Amino acid sequence: MPHTRLEAAVTLPGEDFSRVALTGEAVQLLRMLWGQHGPLMFHQSGGCCDGSSPMCYPAGDFITAEADVLLGLFDIADGVEPKPLEFWMSREQFNYWSHTHLTVDVVQGRGSGFSVEAPEGRRFLIRSTLMDWPS
Repeated sequence: MPHTRLEAAVTLPGEDFSRVALTGEAVQLLRMLWGQHGPLMFHQSGGCCDGSSPMCYPAGDFITAEADVLLGLFDIADGVEPKPLEFWMSREQFNYWSHTHLTVDVVQGRGSGFSVEAPEGRRFLIRSTLMDWPS
């Protein structure tokens, strides 16, 4: 699975394409973290420093509101029981990134902040590519 990508289910009204994906390595790390912390979620803010990195929290620990956009919904299950994981982004940040497709990857190193992967010596990272909409 390390070289495969898992595309999120479409969540934005009127769209029929995925806006966010997980690398195979990200899925493997998320499954391990799910085992330690239970259900998880992502939030991408747009602050400076590690605030611009995707932050992974136990589901519900980061409260979302009208200022946030649900960009995608994953199922990271490796068996029968579903493991839903939401990917949220601040609406203000989405205004800047609305033309990109995001891929959550994993790199070595410890980011700062409250993201649950921090103690593992790895951190989540966003890789973006321009979206190519059909004419």
